Amino acid sequence: MYHVQLFIDGEWRDGRSAETIPVLNPAIEERVGTVAYARRDDLEDAANAAARGFKVWRKTSPLERSQIMRTAADLLRKRVDAIATVMTLEQGKPIAEAKTEINASADILDWFAEESRRTYGRMVPARGEGIYNLVIKEPIGPVAAFTPWNFPISQAVRKLGAALAAGCSVVIKPPEETPASPAELIRALADAGLPKGVVNLVYGTPSEVSGYLIAHPAIRKISFTGSTPVGKQLASLAGLHMKRITMELGGHAPAIIFDDADVKFAAAVLAAGKYRNAGQVCIAPTRFLVQQAVYDEFVEEFVERTAALKVGDGLKDGVTIGPLANDRRQAALSSFVDDAVRVGAKVAAGGRRNQNKGYFFEPTVLTDVPLTARAMNEEPFGPLALVTRFGTFAEALEEANRLPYGLASYAYTRSIKNATGIAGAIESGMISINHYGLALPELPFGGVKDSGYGSEGGSEAVEAYLASKFVSQASPDR
Repeated sequence: MYHVQLFIDGEWRDGRSAETIPVLNPAIEERVGTVAYARRDDLEDAANAAARGFKVWRKTSPLERSQIMRTAADLLRKRVDAIATVMTLEQGKPIAEAKTEINASADILDWFAEESRRTYGRMVPARGEGIYNLVIKEPIGPVAAFTPWNFPISQAVRKLGAALAAGCSVVIKPPEETPASPAELIRALADAGLPKGVVNLVYGTPSEVSGYLIAHPAIRKISFTGSTPVGKQLASLAGLHMKRITMELGGHAPAIIFDDADVKFAAAVLAAGKYRNAGQVCIAPTRFLVQQAVYDEFVEEFVERTAALKVGDGLKDGVTIGPLANDRRQAALSSFVDDAVRVGAKVAAGGRRNQNKGYFFEPTVLTDVPLTARAMNEEPFGPLALVTRFGTFAEALEEANRLPYGLASYAYTRSIKNATGIAGAIESGMISINHYGLALPELPFGGVKDSGYGSEGGSEAVEAYLASKFVSQASPDR
C-alpha cells in the first residue's frame, strides 16, 4: 500500500480537505494505494505557486535548465526497477513494457534538455540604416497539463519536458488511476534541483481541476492528452479565455497492407504495435486494410502472432499482455465485439473477457468487418484488430481517410509508387511506412482533424510553449 501526495510549491503534502482516492491494481481488482485529493484551495495554491515559479525559471539560463533536466533523466534510469514495479501495480502493463517506458521517458527528457539550449530567435534585415529588427523567443507562461493513464510517465514527460525547456512552469494533473508513477517523475525533477513552484502536481475530479485551472488568470497555456470528446470541451473552455492549447486526442489508425508487401514482416511489426499496452495506445494500428491477393496470408500470420501472446498479471514472468485499465474498458470491448459479429464479422482469435478477477480481455482479431460495425467508426482502445479487404489503391485510401480521426497511419509495400502516393494523400499527422517509426523524442508527434493539433515531439513541441516578441530598435543618432 502506498499514498501519493500532492506536490505544491516544492512541498509534498495532502490536500487541505484530507480526502483521498483509492488506487486499484487492474490485474487483481484490489486496492494498492491512495492518492491525495485536491480541492479549489489546493488548485489555487498550485496556480499561484506556478506563477511564482515562472518568474524564477524564465530567468534561469538555458544551460542550467538543461543540466537539471538531464540530472532528472539520470535519476529515472537509476530508479527504473522500483518505478516500473509501481507502474505495473497501478496500470497493469508487463514489467518489461514499464521499464521500456521509463527509459524512453528519460531519453525524452534528455532530448528536451538539449533543446532548451536551442530556443533561437532571429534578426530580420531592416529597411533603413541603424535599425535592428529582432525576433525574440520568450516562454509563454505557466502551463496547465492533463495526462492519461495509458502511459503514465511518458505522456507526462512530453508536456513537462517541452514546457521546462522553454522556460515555463507547470501545474500537471496526471490520472487518478495511475498516480504513483508520474509522481516519481516529479520526484526526480525535484531531487535534481528544480526550483520550487516550477512544477506542481495535483489530483482530483478531472472536470473540477480542468475547469478551475483553465480559467485561472495565472495559466497561459493548456496541454491535454485524452479522448476527442473531452478534448473538444477543454478546447472550447480554453478558447473562452484566449489560452493557447495543444491537443493530442483519439485515433483510429489504418494499417494498409498492399499485395506487394512483405506480409510476414508486416504481420509481426503490426501485431507488436497493436497489442502493446493491451492495445491501449492512441497510435495503435486498428483498421487493417489488406489487399485481396494477400488477405488470407496476412490473417493467418497475424492470428498466429496474436495466439502466441500470454495474458496475465504484468508482474509475472512471461506475460506479454496485461489487463485493461478498468472494468469500463472490458465492457466496451465486449460491446464492440458483439456488435461486429452481429453485423457479419468473424472472430478469428480471442473475443472474450476474463470472467474471473482482473480486467483482462483476450487479444482479438475480427475479420471481414463491415463498415457499419461500431468498432470501425469508434476508437476501440483495446486489444482489438479489425481486418477488412480492399481491391485498389483508391479504395484503400478512401477507407483510410473516411473517419474524422487523423493521428497515425501505417502502410506496407515494396512499391515506391504506392509508398509515395499514400504518404502524400493520407490524412494523418504521422505515417510510418514499412516499419514502426513513430514517437521518438526528436520526431513530431500529433494529429489532424478530430485527433487534435500541435506536436508533443520534435522542435515543434518546444515552439508551442514559446511566444515570439518582435523588437525594432533604431539608433538615436541615426
